[in-house]
This record gives sequence, structure tokens and C-alpha cells, in this order.
Amino acid sequence: MTPYALTVDAGTGDLRAADHLLRTLADGFDLPEDTFGCTHLVRGNRPRVVVSLTLPSRPLLDTVRERLAHGYGTVAPGLPDAVGRAVLYPGAAALTGTTTVAELLARSAIDRVTVLGTPEPPDPATRMVTRDHVRPQWQRDELVLAATPALGGTLVPFEAPDPTPCCADH
Repeated sequence: MTPYALTVDAGTGDLRAADHLLRTLADGFDLPEDTFGCTHLVRGNRPRVVVSLTLPSRPLLDTVRERLAHGYGTVAPGLPDAVGRAVLYPGAAALTGTTTVAELLARSAIDRVTVLGTPEPPDPATRMVTRDHVRPQWQRDELVLAATPALGGTLVPFEAPDPTPCCADH
């Protein structure tokens, strides 16, 4: 990744709202395909979700910083941590429907896929049902997608697009 990064704290309380903010910024600012937009959990006295943007050039960073100064929250230089959850990344838009692990890796900035509960990487020919919601995370400077086994020998991304809230049936 490049050093052209900034963090936006819009006081967002959940991942869905943070994802929406990142997509709004990408569309509204016409960000290029090689932009990385991540969510980061902030703990402490005021738990929240902040977003970061890593941009391909200094002039674009300066332009985005200037535009963010008009009502998007607090903007700070750099990344809040090294383990962001990627929402915007090269190739993200192409990860829809069902694809193979090899195709997923070839079409996107994702470096590798792991399968929960198994030490070995999945076979590249394994089918991945994306559910149109692929959220890899940065781990040691690699973009890694955690997946789980699903029906028919397929895999699905670990993060569900519409998770059931804890205790929803109580």
C-alpha cells in the first residue's frame, strides 16, 4: 500500500453504516479503482467504527482531504491500525456470484484465502459463493479473506452480508 492514507471518524456506530459511508465517498468523490477503503473498530470510552482511505497519489489525497473537510467528520492523517477490513479495493466490484478461489485471487487485490478450522489453503479450483459481499482483512501487509465451508463443497466468505443481530429472538 502507499503512504497516502487518511482516517475519517464520522461517529459511525456499526459496520453497515461504515460500509455505506465508504461507498458514498467512492461514488461521490469518483475515487479510482486502486483506492483501498477500510473499516476499523475503535474501542474505549466511545466505541465506534472509523474508515480509512488509502489513495494512489499525494494530489488525490490532498483533494480528498479537502473535500472531506466539508461535513464528513474528523479527518486525521494515516491509518488508525494495520488490520482494517477492506470494503473498497481493486477488483472488489468483480467479486459477485460464484467464482473459484483462483479467479477470486486473480481478479482482485486479495492475496490469499484461508478456511476457518483448516491449516491448509483451499484448492484453487474450489468454488466460492461470494453472496456479493467479500470483506477481506489486512493481516501482516496481506489482504486475506476468511472463508467457511458451505453446501456442496463450496466456500463462502466468513462475514455474512446480513448478519442476524445477537439475541434477535429474545
